[in-house]
Amino acid sequence: MKLNFSTILKGGAMGIAEVIPGVSGGTIAFISGIYETLLDSIKAFDGAFFKLLFQGKFAQIWDKVNGWFLLSLLSGMVIGIVFGIFAITWLLEHYPEPLWGFFFGLVMASAILISRHVTHWDFKKALALLLGTAIAVYIATVSPTEGSTHPAYIFLAGMIAISAFILPGISGSFMLLLMGMYTLIIPSLKSIIVNQDLKSLYIISIFAAGCLVGITSFSRVLSWLFHHYRATTFVLLTGFLIGSLYKIWPWRNLNVIVDKASGVQTSVTSLAQLQGFDMEKMKILSETNVLPMDYWMSSPKTIVTFVAVIIGFIVVFWIEKNSNPEVLED
Repeated sequence: MKLNFSTILKGGAMGIAEVIPGVSGGTIAFISGIYETLLDSIKAFDGAFFKLLFQGKFAQIWDKVNGWFLLSLLSGMVIGIVFGIFAITWLLEHYPEPLWGFFFGLVMASAILISRHVTHWDFKKALALLLGTAIAVYIATVSPTEGSTHPAYIFLAGMIAISAFILPGISGSFMLLLMGMYTLIIPSLKSIIVNQDLKSLYIISIFAAGCLVGITSFSRVLSWLFHHYRATTFVLLTGFLIGSLYKIWPWRNLNVIVDKASGVQTSVTSLAQLQGFDMEKMKILSETNVLPMDYWMSSPKTIVTFVAVIIGFIVVFWIEKNSNPEVLED
């Protein structure tokens, strides 16, 4: 057996991140140093792969797709997703501020460290940084659309979510939220695990097919960019990281919520007003970032949240210290 424990842990972190809207599994892959290895493995599922498959040359297939790496990573991701569905969703409900603070520290430190490895800045890279930041902020602030259970829409949601998954700074779960599909896909995954529900399995099968098409096509685009515009692409992705900080700021007050059944929207101005709603039947449409002293959703937990931010910073710097970061130039 050649399962790599370190890769399993990184996969677990990626799986957990993908359950949380606003945190990208691609970000975890990016900061842990396996991003390009992951892209190369995904890109290996090409015409030559299927030719080898039809010829029954499984040993060559295993080497071509970097099989032990993928198996280690996917094993960790499965564990992370299951853990995330139950444990992280519980933390989001009871201790959201420290959890968001931890991820805020991770992402902020990652953006700083990546930018330090770009030795030569010019107008093109500055523009790429601004563009990446602007795109991520726009995605974080746009209002969600209404979802659908139509197979074509579920398939499209899979394509878009998995493409976002491999982009640092853009969360696949958040893209599902924007498309109105988060409340369909996540409960369906949970229902398969808990109840072995066939209807949920049908939904997830269509979603997985969309993911397969999306990841095999979009990974080629990213791989081409890395080979031809390496430093500029990393700077663009750094912009995505910076822009995503807006979405994962720990203290956010609700602005607008919508009833999932009726579609009726309600502007929220206080915590007391929220107590009149069954939040299980409501969906958040928009939030406003505030300072801890203006936060009224619950106790701001300011000290423990700042400690979580610092821990996130330390984790990233520890990862860098124990890796071999490269100089980024085109």
